[in-house]
Amino acid sequence: MHNPPHPGELIIEVYLEPNNLCGCDLAAKLDVSASTLNRILKGTSGISPEMALRLAKALGRSPESWLAMQYNYDLGQARQHVKLEKVRKVRLTTAQLMASADAGRIPGSIR
Repeated sequence: MHNPPHPGELIIEVYLEPNNLCGCDLAAKLDVSASTLNRILKGTSGISPEMALRLAKALGRSPESWLAMQYNYDLGQARQHVKLEKVRKVRLTTAQLMASADAGRIPGSIR
């Protein structure tokens, strides 16, 4: 199975290396500490919505694309590590499916 790259890898390979930029320079442009960006570049921290906005403005991709990349990476990691052998499918009736599809309705809430 294909393992999506961490967004930090893309930042290094597509933005930093080809443009001879260091992480310190990018961190300054993003208005974050060098250590914050370094954790992303090393893959030990993920892209938050706030960081996605900063990266979008500084590097030109949409914030949604940065978040989607992080989501795909996280999901790929979960697929490798989460054990699903004991998880069982819940059998739902049609009425239950229709009730759960009711927009704005949260089980146990009062309207």
